[in-house]
Amino acid sequence: MSQDIDAVLSAWPRQADEVQTRLIAAGDGREVLQIRIDLGLLQLEVSDRPDGERPHGFPTYFAYLKSLAERRNKPLVLNEQQCAEADREFVQYYHRRVGWLSLRRFDSAVADADHTLAFMDFVRDHSPAEEYTRAHEQYRGFVLFHRTQAAAAAAVEREKPEEAIDEIRAGLSQAGGEDGTESEMIQTLERMEQSLREMHGIDATLREQLERAIAAEEYEAAARLRDALRQRE
Repeated sequence: MSQDIDAVLSAWPRQADEVQTRLIAAGDGREVLQIRIDLGLLQLEVSDRPDGERPHGFPTYFAYLKSLAERRNKPLVLNEQQCAEADREFVQYYHRRVGWLSLRRFDSAVADADHTLAFMDFVRDHSPAEEYTRAHEQYRGFVLFHRTQAAAAAAVEREKPEEAIDEIRAGLSQAGGEDGTESEMIQTLERMEQSLREMHGIDATLREQLERAIAAEEYEAAARLRDALRQRE
């Protein structure tokens, strides 16, 4: 069988400044995600670890490290090799998350963002040095931005604009910092929230009304709003 991929690349020319992604059926029938890049293409698995490997028999390297930490009698401090393998998995999940966003597979993008954020928490708690921690924490706002965008877009597709607004507010509540790029991301989410409120005539979501009722100690109203929120969810 030929290993030449010239025909594939020529049939899928690279478009500058555009994320080109597609889902195809592999030779064995399983679905895989392909991303066209300048130097060729990436092919990623659609579940568990994007490269399809099972580190030490676990579905992801994060899962392996969590198990390792739980089995130790003393706190785990990541060594050089573990840090490198963690970074490898961060990069793989970044590529797949961007691919899901390009394909408007928002629930999948949320799932991959949640994996990355939880892994970032783990790395922060088991980091060998402050420098290594900072190297990862600088990207937290970016991952959170992707997650918030995807979660809000998924809610909009389900025709639930209030849930979309709540997702944006939840994301904004976790955002912070003075970095210029992060400030731009916050402004993008704020514009998205304002657009949803204007388009659907939403002054306050049920969750916002509930928060206000609790703050005002209007407990009967809060109970009614809590029941309405449960029914909506």
